[in-house]
Amino acid sequence: MSTSQGHPQRWLILGVICLAQLTVLLDNTVLNVAIPSLTHELHAATSDIQWMINAYSLVQSGLLLTAGSAADRYGRKKMLVAGLALFGIGSLVAGLAGSTGQLIAARAGMGVGGALLLTTTLAVAMQIFTPEEQPKAIGIWSAVNALGFAGGPLIGGFVLNHFWWGAIFLINIPVAALGLIAVVALVPESKSPGGDRPDLLGAVLSTIGMASLVFAIISGPSHGWTSLRVLAMAAAAVLVLGAFAWWESRIAEPMLDLHFFRDRRFTGAVAGAVLLMFGMGGAMFLLTQHLQFVLGYGPLEAGLRTAPLALTVVLLNFTGLSAKWYARLGTPVSVALGMVLMAGGLVAIAEVDSGGYAGTLLGLVLIGAGAAVANPAMAHAIMSAIPAEKAGIGAGINGTLAEFGNGLGVAVLGAVLSSSVASGESLSAGLGTGQLVGAVAVLAGAFVAAGLLRRAERVSV
Repeated sequence: MSTSQGHPQRWLILGVICLAQLTVLLDNTVLNVAIPSLTHELHAATSDIQWMINAYSLVQSGLLLTAGSAADRYGRKKMLVAGLALFGIGSLVAGLAGSTGQLIAARAGMGVGGALLLTTTLAVAMQIFTPEEQPKAIGIWSAVNALGFAGGPLIGGFVLNHFWWGAIFLINIPVAALGLIAVVALVPESKSPGGDRPDLLGAVLSTIGMASLVFAIISGPSHGWTSLRVLAMAAAAVLVLGAFAWWESRIAEPMLDLHFFRDRRFTGAVAGAVLLMFGMGGAMFLLTQHLQFVLGYGPLEAGLRTAPLALTVVLLNFTGLSAKWYARLGTPVSVALGMVLMAGGLVAIAEVDSGGYAGTLLGLVLIGAGAAVANPAMAHAIMSAIPAEKAGIGAGINGTLAEFGNGLGVAVLGAVLSSSVASGESLSAGLGTGQLVGAVAVLAGAFVAAGLLRRAERVSV
C-alpha cells in the first residue's frame, strides 16, 4: 500500500466497513419497537425488557477501550473478523431465543462483537486513506452513524409488520456473512509495530469502570439518583476508573496513554464530543416523546418524521460538501459552526410552532447540518492527535465518549422533563424545557471545544 496515495481499493473497503458499522448501530435502537411483541411472546417483565436493551449497550460501552487496544496490538483486520463473527453468532442466538435469559445473553454477546466493530472500522479508515482524504472518509463514516441512529426504529417497524420479532436479529446474519467475506478478501492487516505487551489489568479496570458508570446512568431515571443501587454503582465507577488512571500513569506500555490529554487539540475535541452527545442524545430522546405524545404520531410515523435529520447528514457527507467546508474553515470554526447549528435546531424544536411539525422539521434539518459539519471534524481531531499506531485506542476513545455523552444526556434531560412536569408544567412545556437545556449544553461545548482547538493551532504554529 502506498502511503502517499492510500490503499488502491480504499473506497470499496470503506463501503464494506460502513456496512458492518451500520448493522451494529441499527441494533442500538431496533429492539425498542419490538417491546410489545417480546412482552407478549416471551412473557417478559419490565426488568427483562430493560436488560434486553441494556445488556447490549453496557457490554459494548464497557469494552470499547479494550477492543481498540486489542486491535492495535493484535491486528485490526483480525479484530474486525472476530467482531463480525461474534455479532453474527449473537444475532442467530438472539433470533432463535426461546426465553428472556437466552435473549439477554445473546444481546451481551452481540455487544462484544459491536465493540470490536465500532473501534476497528474507524481505525481501518484512518489507515487506508491519505491525510487529505481522511476528513471525507470520516464524514461518510459519520453519515452511516446517523443512518444507524435513525434507521433502527424504521427497519424494526417494517420487519415487525411482516414477520415475527426474531427476524429483526436474523436479518443481521447475511450482512455479517457478506462483511466477513469482504473483509477477509479486501481489508489489509495493520497493527502497532511496537508489539506492546498486553495491559491486562488496564483492560479489566477500564471495562468494569465504564460498564459501572453507564449502568449507574441508565439506572438513575428508573431507580432514583439517590437510590443505593445508583450511588453504589457510581461510587464503584469513580473508584475503578481512578484506579485505571493511576495504573495507566505508572506502567511503561499503557493501554491508554494519559499524555494524550496534554494535547489541547485532543482535549478540545473530547470536551466538545461529550457535550455535543449529551445535548443531542437527551434531546433526541425527548423528541420521540414530543412526536408521539404532543403531535400524536404513531411509532412508525414518528420514526419517519425524524428521517430529515439523517437525510441531511447523508446528503452533506456523501456529496463531500461537509469535507469541503472543513478544509476551508479549519477544525475550530467547523466544530463551533456545527454545534451552533445543532443548538439552533434544538431551540427550533422547543420554540418554533410547537403545535405542529414545521418547527420540528426546521430543527431536524439544522441539527443534521450541524452534525454533518461538527461530528467528522471532532472525530478527525481526536484521531489525528493520536499516533497512527494507536488508531484503535483512538477509535475506542471516540466511541466511549459518544456512549457516555448519549447516556448522560438521556438521563439528565429525562430528569429535567420529570421535574418540570412534577412542578406543574404541561408535558409539551416540559419537553421544550429539556430541549433548551440540551441546546445550552451543545452551545457550551461549542465554546469550550473551539477555544481549546484554536489554542492548540496557535501553539503548533
